Amino acid sequence: MDNVLHHTAPMTSVPRGRAKIEHFIPEEGVCTKEIDFIVDNGSIDYVNFSGGCEGNLKAISAMIEGMNVDFVLDRFSGITCGSKSTSCVDQFCHALQAYLKKAQSK
Repeated sequence: MDNVLHHTAPMTSVPRGRAKIEHFIPEEGVCTKEIDFIVDNGSIDYVNFSGGCEGNLKAISAMIEGMNVDFVLDRFSGITCGSKSTSCVDQFCHALQAYLKKAQSK
């Protein structure tokens, strides 16, 4: 899949008056302690990782803001960190999967 088709310019701040901010607590064993994000019309409008490797997580956030949810899940699900079975970005994919499941049940 071509990334250009699934990415627009990143948001620099939390969008106001739009979709609700989702809050996710990752499983134990990853450095980030909370993930907040907004999905609107199938793409990620905002993501913020609290805790963890600040520079890396800022870069990941800037990269995936504006991307299609399915593209992010395809590209980042299953990525591990060191000897861990997951990573901060993999946990974000878990958050997106939970969000999609909740949205489908409405």
